[in-house]
Amino acid sequence: MTVLIAGCGDLGTEAGLRFAAAGHEVIGLRRSPEKLPGEIRGVRADLSQEVPALPADAGTVVIALAADASTEEAYRAAYVDGLSHVLDAVDRQAVPPRRILLISSTAVYPDAGGAVVDESTPTKPTRFSGKILLEAEELLFSRAGESQAVVLRLGGIYGPGRTRLIDQVRSGKAVIPSQPKHTNRIHRDDAAAMIVHLATMEQEPDAVYVGVDNESAELGDVLRFLAKELQFPEPPARPASDDGPGDKRCSNQRLLSTGFTFTYPSYKEGYRAILAGEGVRHP
Repeated sequence: MTVLIAGCGDLGTEAGLRFAAAGHEVIGLRRSPEKLPGEIRGVRADLSQEVPALPADAGTVVIALAADASTEEAYRAAYVDGLSHVLDAVDRQAVPPRRILLISSTAVYPDAGGAVVDESTPTKPTRFSGKILLEAEELLFSRAGESQAVVLRLGGIYGPGRTRLIDQVRSGKAVIPSQPKHTNRIHRDDAAAMIVHLATMEQEPDAVYVGVDNESAELGDVLRFLAKELQFPEPPARPASDDGPGDKRCSNQRLLSTGFTFTYPSYKEGYRAILAGEGVRHP
């Protein structure tokens, strides 16, 4: 099977390497294809403009877009306009792909006051990021066949090169919210494995999956854990700001029911692997 990855950045590249290791031909669309590893055939493409003709035998299309900035304009250009251009190219194919997988985000869910949310929870985003991502999801479902379109709503991605909380603890800028605030995260490698799993599994996938690990943890617990692993003082507690995602606990039960297994089932295994890679000695 030939897999096309539109938006072959960090996550897309990791997924592409896994597809290639499983024996698939992988083609990656990005502005700088020369940066892709040899296992992925790079094609130069600016997804904000018309996308070049897709290979006729692309059986799976993975759309892993990313905004250039955290602005409404950048989000719309990437997630709505970019998706539209990719779907235009799909429409020009003589043979439609078997599956089109769009990477979205749990930002499409509103603050739930710490309650559990899953694929059946109404999507009522309050921030522009979630609203635009939901618009992209709706665009995919309106243009792709019901059996084609799959949306994977990922939690906050962390992993190699994505060490925001670690950096906050090290710099002394980390703050523990004085009121509990649950967060939902996924290691980059597990997110890539989810993409491959959903794109290649034999059973017919559902339309939407939530992609988070097994432990929706309070942000304060995560920061305390990192401080202990790094042998730093525990961060101070202060009132939480209104910035960032709301308080919700995302469930991955639908994904688990497909047989998916995690390399890093919680933030503890994931962050310890990152720190071990940095040569950090654990207490």
